[in-house]
Amino acid sequence: MYRRFAILALLFFAAHSTFATDNMTRTEWKVDGAAREALVNAPAMAKTDPSPVVFAFHGHGGNMKYAATKFAYHRHWPEAIVIYMQGLNTPGALTDPQGKLPGWQKTFGDQGDRDLKFFDAVLATLKKDYKVDEKRIYASGHSNGGGFTYLLWAARGDVFAAVAPCAAAAKPEFKQHIKPKPVLHMAGENDPLVKFAWQERTIEEVRKINGCGEGKPWGEHCTMYPSKGGTPVVTYIHSGGHLLPDEVPPVIVKFFKQYDKP
Repeated sequence: MYRRFAILALLFFAAHSTFATDNMTRTEWKVDGAAREALVNAPAMAKTDPSPVVFAFHGHGGNMKYAATKFAYHRHWPEAIVIYMQGLNTPGALTDPQGKLPGWQKTFGDQGDRDLKFFDAVLATLKKDYKVDEKRIYASGHSNGGGFTYLLWAARGDVFAAVAPCAAAAKPEFKQHIKPKPVLHMAGENDPLVKFAWQERTIEEVRKINGCGEGKPWGEHCTMYPSKGGTPVVTYIHSGGHLLPDEVPPVIVKFFKQYDKP
């Protein structure tokens, strides 16, 4: 029994030591009087060299620490400044109608635009504290965080070089605000929450906006729909449900690295 406990203790220590070695800084902001927070991972060179920035958004009921572990963009792209932002308790569109769990605003004006304002505050701080490469700013999120990524594209589209929503669908009102931009969309064919049919409609609409042609293979599970304007759509379609396969974050980083803002 003691030996088993010792092994478990070592495994626990190793897991937490690995997280502790990451260059994570918990940073706080005040936005409209509310305390907001995020985990920021910035390489030392970000103080002097133009550095890409990746914003990552957890799903409804998630948190920034889990997002940092699951997405791990800072490990897949150590040269980038990566921000794992923390949502506030908010009613969910599909679950948690009473809003007991953290999430993100769903559309323009929702929750007083608190999360759009939070994003603006974080980006302003990054530009003050680091040498941000404004041609290489990206956003990605899962589920409700993916929906917020689509909202950011609609409301703050000029900021980003590319986006990567996962297991999400864009609101119909976003269509008139979205301008062509490279996008990678991940979806599960058996998603019980954000139905695959809903995500297919979003992908189809985005392909029209981006002026995409016929698809061609782009690695395992991926299809690229090229665009003459340089704004392709890439889909990563897996057979699972409402989840983020471990293989997806490296694919998203590979995608981001290929696109700078003109």
